[in-house]
Amino acid sequence: MSRTIFIRVMLLLAAACWVSGCHYMPTNGPTSSDVVAGQPDPESLPYAMVKITPQIENVLASFAPQLAGGIQGPPPKDIRFGIGDVVSVTIFEAAAGGLFIPVEAGVRPGNYITLPNQNVDTDGNISVPYAGAIRAKSRTPTEVQRSIVDALKNRAIEPQAVVALIEQRTSLISVLGEVNSPNRFPANAAGEHVLDAITRAGGPKGQGFDTWVMLERDGKRTTVPFGQLVYEPKSNIYAHPGDTIYVYREPQTFVAFGASGAQGQFNFEAWRISLAEAVAKAGGLNDSSADPASVFVYRGELPEVAAKLGVDVSKYSGPIIPVVYNINFRDPAGYFLATRFQLRNKDVLYASNAASVEDAKVMQQIRLVTATVNDPIVAAYNATLLRNSIKLAP
Repeated sequence: MSRTIFIRVMLLLAAACWVSGCHYMPTNGPTSSDVVAGQPDPESLPYAMVKITPQIENVLASFAPQLAGGIQGPPPKDIRFGIGDVVSVTIFEAAAGGLFIPVEAGVRPGNYITLPNQNVDTDGNISVPYAGAIRAKSRTPTEVQRSIVDALKNRAIEPQAVVALIEQRTSLISVLGEVNSPNRFPANAAGEHVLDAITRAGGPKGQGFDTWVMLERDGKRTTVPFGQLVYEPKSNIYAHPGDTIYVYREPQTFVAFGASGAQGQFNFEAWRISLAEAVAKAGGLNDSSADPASVFVYRGELPEVAAKLGVDVSKYSGPIIPVVYNINFRDPAGYFLATRFQLRNKDVLYASNAASVEDAKVMQQIRLVTATVNDPIVAAYNATLLRNSIKLAP
């Protein structure tokens, strides 16, 4: 095959590769057309494409994690007695000579008697002389006082009772984990928020931006970043007796690939960051290779979230639906959208190459092919000229 014919064949093959979107060129990821078109391989993982718009951002904001998610957040009710609590009972009578106050006690400073402190027993009762066992478990001091008065009103002189909680052993809040003084302490009768409980445990050990707070109540759990409790008061709900608050550290990270200034894993180093901040943290977009209209965020979403985003969830199986979000930085408004779109822990940020970069790769391959064919021919031609020159030399 002559040199001209061989070069023409190679050029035709390279051109066919160029026109058909050749997948043999080296690249750092899928092209924007591949991402938008979906997976060509039927055996690959299906995903949904969602373009970032103000409406999409509003939907995602409505599903942002809240500490009250699945857990009721109103103030706790009155502290109630539980088994093991230490209770004090004081009984008053209107005059001496009654059931508890003898006649000769008229010189006393008051017509009352204080019973020895006692625990709420395993049956949930306390014992009051002449009244018998009084139910205390799951009742407030006022309710116990009323029961004592009702039991004594036909025997004592206008009795009144004061019941006080001396040592609280059941209505407790536990704060564990990455706090300076892990502790289990009595709930405040006036009510306190989750941050108040963490403060009573000495506060978090770290700076807080990589700290998480998990609240467990009545068998339910919910978790939010510590910073959300500080900056979003609605998440700082009331702590209830019996709550367990676990504080732990887990740096939030995202991964950047493609035509960004830098590639790799990056820490948030904040309790949350926007998409714009994430792109900047990854070194921005590569001016010589990135397509600003083809910046993608890969994330798994719950079916209820995906449905609100307009995804047909019936096509997907499993509890998590892969979603690829697309933002267009060629549109000036895209930068405003990127400041509102919040990145999540373990998100993948991918910037695709511009189409011209792929075209340049094909042209470079064509030049490489032609050079590969041309170099030995030129070398042979030069060798022939050299031999002829030697033969012609005198």
